[in-house]
Amino acid sequence: MQPQPVEPSQWRFDAQAWPSEGDVVASGGDLEPSTVIDAYRNGAFPMPHDGVLLWWSPVHRGVLKPGRVHLSRSLRRSIRRFAFTYDTDFAAVIDACADRSRPGGWIDDEMRAAYVRLHDLGWAHSVETRDGEGNLVGGLYGLQVGRLFAGESMFHHQRDASKAALAELAAIQPDGLIDVQWSTPHLATLGVTEITRDDYLARITELRDQPAPTWPPSSHKAQRVPVQH
Repeated sequence: MQPQPVEPSQWRFDAQAWPSEGDVVASGGDLEPSTVIDAYRNGAFPMPHDGVLLWWSPVHRGVLKPGRVHLSRSLRRSIRRFAFTYDTDFAAVIDACADRSRPGGWIDDEMRAAYVRLHDLGWAHSVETRDGEGNLVGGLYGLQVGRLFAGESMFHHQRDASKAALAELAAIQPDGLIDVQWSTPHLATLGVTEITRDDYLARITELRDQPAPTWPPSSHKAQRVPVQH
């Protein structure tokens, strides 16, 4: 599905006006599709905190360059056990990511509704990891803006299921960049690195207006993950 056009945002995301220190760059606004898309196009993303809608642009941004994915031997074995679907169960993926029993849960009802709407408009996508019986055991979701995939959240109910989803995502983003917001030790094992905010903003300026990659059919077995040896 090609993303549907949206009306111009009434809000302006101007990186020149952002504070040089701290990851929060703005507050307030709304979660209309045009606002969220414009934020991503300019290097910010929404995340509520204590009931306030905040907009973040990390000083140190976690990114994954698809051609530099690291796969351990155990993860390779896990990937062979999984199959993947795309955009067939977006609501279930975001609901699993929003599970309030998870530490640091931040996806509230408004955020969920905003991203489901973006999915319906063709901007938000999910990668779903399934076991041999077709059960949803992991996955991720995020926004596709040109050649930038801005990852929002991921989950797993089986070991390596979220890592497998991220590796699979990298396979269908061969010429782009995957934004994971912040790097973690968990993500670093896959090859996620940190770049400065300025480097990130410069990079997405080149990517956001390029044609988006074609997402695969709904079902696909992982046989083609690019690996750095």
